Amino acid sequence: MARIPDSELERLKREIPIERLVTGFGVELQRHGAELIGTCPFHDDKTPSLVVSPKTNLWHCLGACNVGGSTLDWVMRTKGVSFRHAAELLRADHPSLAAGDGHVVRKGTAVKLEAPVALDADDRQTLRDVVSFYHKTLGESPEALRYLESRGLTHPEMMDRFQLGFANRTLGLTLPDRNRKAGADLRGRLQRLGILRESGHEHFMGSVVFPVIDLASNVTEIYGRKITAGLRAGTPLHTYLPGPHCGVWNEEALTASKEIILCESIIDALTFWCAGFRNVTASYGVNGFTDDHRTAFQKHGVQQVWIAYDRDEAGDVAAERLKEELLALGIGSHRVLFPKGLDANEYARTGESLAVLLNRATWWEGPKPAAQEKSAEPEVEATPAEAPPPVIPFAAEPEVLVNGDEVLIPRGDRRYRIRGLAKNLSPEVMKVNVLVSRQEDFHVDTLDLQTDRQRAAFIKRAAEELGLKEDILRKDVGQVFLALERLQSEQIRKALEPAKPEVELSEEERAEALTLLKDPRLLERIVEDFDRCGLVGEKSNKLIGYLAAVSRHLESPLAVLVQSSSAAGKSTLMDAVLAFVPAEECIRFSAMTEQSLYYMGSMDLRHKVLAIAEEEGASRAAYALKLLQSEGVLSIASTGKDPATGKLVTHQYRVEGPVMMFLTTTAIDIDEELLNRCLVLAVNEDREQTQAIHRLQREQQTLEGLVRRQQRATLIKMHQNAQRLLKPLFVVNPFVDELTFPDALTRMRRDHMKYLTLIRAIALLHQHQRPVRTSQGLSFIEVTRADIAKAQELMDELMRRSLDELPAQTRRLLGLVEEMVSGECGRLRVDRRDFRFSRRDVRAHTGWGHTQLKTHLHRLEELEYLIVHHGGRGQTFVYELNWSGLEEEKSGASRPQVGVLSGAGRATETRMNTGANGILARKPQNTTDTGLGVNGVVTLAIGAR
Repeated sequence: MARIPDSELERLKREIPIERLVTGFGVELQRHGAELIGTCPFHDDKTPSLVVSPKTNLWHCLGACNVGGSTLDWVMRTKGVSFRHAAELLRADHPSLAAGDGHVVRKGTAVKLEAPVALDADDRQTLRDVVSFYHKTLGESPEALRYLESRGLTHPEMMDRFQLGFANRTLGLTLPDRNRKAGADLRGRLQRLGILRESGHEHFMGSVVFPVIDLASNVTEIYGRKITAGLRAGTPLHTYLPGPHCGVWNEEALTASKEIILCESIIDALTFWCAGFRNVTASYGVNGFTDDHRTAFQKHGVQQVWIAYDRDEAGDVAAERLKEELLALGIGSHRVLFPKGLDANEYARTGESLAVLLNRATWWEGPKPAAQEKSAEPEVEATPAEAPPPVIPFAAEPEVLVNGDEVLIPRGDRRYRIRGLAKNLSPEVMKVNVLVSRQEDFHVDTLDLQTDRQRAAFIKRAAEELGLKEDILRKDVGQVFLALERLQSEQIRKALEPAKPEVELSEEERAEALTLLKDPRLLERIVEDFDRCGLVGEKSNKLIGYLAAVSRHLESPLAVLVQSSSAAGKSTLMDAVLAFVPAEECIRFSAMTEQSLYYMGSMDLRHKVLAIAEEEGASRAAYALKLLQSEGVLSIASTGKDPATGKLVTHQYRVEGPVMMFLTTTAIDIDEELLNRCLVLAVNEDREQTQAIHRLQREQQTLEGLVRRQQRATLIKMHQNAQRLLKPLFVVNPFVDELTFPDALTRMRRDHMKYLTLIRAIALLHQHQRPVRTSQGLSFIEVTRADIAKAQELMDELMRRSLDELPAQTRRLLGLVEEMVSGECGRLRVDRRDFRFSRRDVRAHTGWGHTQLKTHLHRLEELEYLIVHHGGRGQTFVYELNWSGLEEEKSGASRPQVGVLSGAGRATETRMNTGANGILARKPQNTTDTGLGVNGVVTLAIGAR
């Protein structure tokens, strides 16, 4: 039974005067101060003991019975009814409440509500009476109205037009008792019709009811949808009258239109009706297209049916079957394709337009008529018919027809054709071409319907051309304007919404992608596939770039900055990595302005890859990029005009991350803040790498190279599909207590987080090889020791480069200069400290260009790797290699050459000790994990205890 809302009960207690009920029962009340007193009817009361308080609207007996309460309690005791019955009597303001003889009624003789069903009515009238009673009850049931509102069924004419109702179990309170002949007969009739069950309970108890009414106003079927939460398991939500389904819902639509929308349920059909599509009906579920439907479709001459069944397996199968049935009846059909898993009501509640789906419906061609009269013209073989452009009433009043770029609006014997609406993307402008025609007369003009003067001129000229009064055309133009405004609002909303590409994988593509993700050699496969796609060498860089792209699914993704000389291949590396990322998850720009990030939409960047071709192109947006990387969100307050009032107001814009950033640069000096947030990848500029690239370029001109280029597209698609199958998951590292990381520099706080994120990205990539565990309501996968070992291997190389005060190209030049000086000193037999050389000497030895060489030599001068002996206006630069600095840097045999810490003048050491199972062993207790070692050298220990 539907529960009466507390607010309604409080209203009955508050608004119905208890004084009126008491005096209406026959009790005489006398004023006693602020209260009223009288004799209590519930016991033999000689002296007045019943106290009635008009102020609180309560009553109480101070005598033998000692009872009291509200208006509900009074009705229950005086009428001998239940709480629910008393509430219904009060809601109906039953006449018995105002007339009584002072005698308490016993349960068996309790007063009844007015019976809605006539005792002598036939079956048809009985069903009509029950539907009318339920319809009245719906208007008094807030919970049922809220349910309809939650389903988007709010059209003001809907409930009366289709006689919607609500069964709240009050029907039984209105019927004569079953121990009387009239009551037994009436209840038996309602049981036979299916309104009552054998137990006497209402069949549709707790349901919003949707009757099916034929053209003669007879109720042929009733559909009930339960709305009560917390029903017992197994309680059906959908109920019908017992027996076979009869009748066609909204059969009137079939008489008015030859083109019908057919839904799977009445609620879906009402969704279309409320959206303005009156030519709609419903079957009784996926298997509920009955003989009555077939008969009605043929009787009324239906020619086309838009099958709007649910977009699930059952709905698709039923639609295919129904297509064949309709073809057999000579009726063509279209399939309305909702997004997977949605029905019409769910789709409409997302705010999307039903008209768009109807106009995009898949056409299923109908058969030719069975009998055709042969004409005198010779027969010509017909070409296969193409899908006719569907012309369906758009969601607007009056009827609006959308056919491609044209909007057609019939108004009586006038017809309006509008073109150019799609060009109006501002709500303040509606400049369109309007043609209004009446029989053979017409008037056409281009005007802005937002401008009163232009509208007036159009109406005047059209009235002259069509021979009509201006008042008629003025009303027409007003209706046309409102209809176009609705269309324009929908058009603007869709234009402003970000695209939501959905890529559906075939079973074959999914299986191929899963095979890759489940390969035990997944990381090796990725590197090999990069090679097969034409990116040679750069093993670590390729793998780190790929893992960084995968980290976009984490709550704190990695960021990558590729640094190299011009034409060294930084863009090639970035393009190769991004080619493996699905296009819908990658956003690429050449440059960004200062505030461009703030206006990208709240979800445009969430779990995406943001790639910028050159770091210099993003220099103006550097602050926003750094904030987005650190905080995961951007927000800005901006001043603008309120379109309604014209006053200046503050608008807030918010962009949500997280986002994985991918940048490239040729700059030597990089913003320290950006550098600390990124993994810096240095492109291999060695001669051997150049030779390998040349070999690949020559190979691409061969037949084998052509075949490999053809395979490249297949590999890229497979990796994109594989990344589409990766889902955001929590990653738990059970080995964190065993890990160590250097802590001598403050920047290592962020480097440590990069290291941990790299481990999680490797684990996330292997999610299809790991069991998904659940604990405390969270689903997650776990890191393995192999993940940590691989992350340590990659992080070791990254740390060597990132802690080196010299960029990779400058470090390479220093090595070439050292090689040149050592060779020349040996050849000339001079001491290395006495050897001098010029830029020209270096250029001749290295083959580097003048600008590139000048830049990196200047960096070596600044950091005192080179000593300048001469150099000024009109003089050449003469250099000496600072051997003392180099020897100091190379001190310590076990220390790899990494460079000197900025500002410290000392070298940096990265030491990693590998232990069992791929976990780095902890150093002995008497060694220093992190700190200043001999000669001020920082010792780095990345590993595990």
